[in-house]
Amino acid sequence: MNSLTPLAPSVSADILIALLVFLFPLAYSPGPGNAFFAAIGASRGLRATVPALAGYHAATFVVTAVIGIGTGAAILEHPLLAKVLGAVGSLYVLWLAVTFIRAARVKGGGTADAAPVRKQRIGFWDGAIVLLMNPKAYYIITVMFMQFLAPSAGSDVTAVLVITAVFTANNLAAFMVWALGGRALTALFRSEPAKRRIDYLFASTLIGVAVWMAAPLFT
Repeated sequence: MNSLTPLAPSVSADILIALLVFLFPLAYSPGPGNAFFAAIGASRGLRATVPALAGYHAATFVVTAVIGIGTGAAILEHPLLAKVLGAVGSLYVLWLAVTFIRAARVKGGGTADAAPVRKQRIGFWDGAIVLLMNPKAYYIITVMFMQFLAPSAGSDVTAVLVITAVFTANNLAAFMVWALGGRALTALFRSEPAKRRIDYLFASTLIGVAVWMAAPLFT
C-alpha cells in the first residue's frame, strides 16, 4: 500500500514521479526557454532574469491550466493560428536579440554609454510573450496531459492544477539553473571584450530560438 497521500484523487505519487521523469529531460536539456534565460543571465545578471522568469511562468501556469481543462486545446485545431503565433513570437525574439547586439555595441563604446544599456530592460511581459507566442509549448503541454491526466479525470480541476503546478515549478527550477549557468559564464570572462563576445554569442542563440519558433511556418 502506498504510504503517500495523492494530491488529487486521480494523481497518485507514482504518477507524479513518472511526470517528473518525463519532464526532466524536456526542462533541463538545451532548448529555446533555457537559451532565453541563460542569455539574460549572462548579459544582464541574475536579478534581471527575475521579472522575465515571473512573466514566463505566470503565463506557463495559466496556459497549462487552460489546456488541461480543455478550452486551450482549441488553438491546436487551427493550424493558421499556430503559424501566426509562431511568426509573431519569432519576430519578438529577434527584436530581443537585437537588444543584446545593441548592448554589446554600447559596451564597446565605453562607460559613458552605460545608461542606455540599463534602459534595455527585459521584464515580466517579455517573458510572458515568449511563452504565449510559442505554439510548440502548447503541443508539449497537450502531450503531457494526454499521458498523465486520466480520461476519468478530465473534469477534475484539482488534478489539472496539480499537474500544472508540477510542470510550472519544474520549468522554473530548470530555467533558474540555466540563468545561473549563463551568469557563471560571464563571471569567467570579466574583460569588456569577452563580455561583448558573450552578448553576441547569446544574441546568436536568441536568433536560433526565433528560427525554432518560426518552424511551424514551414511545416
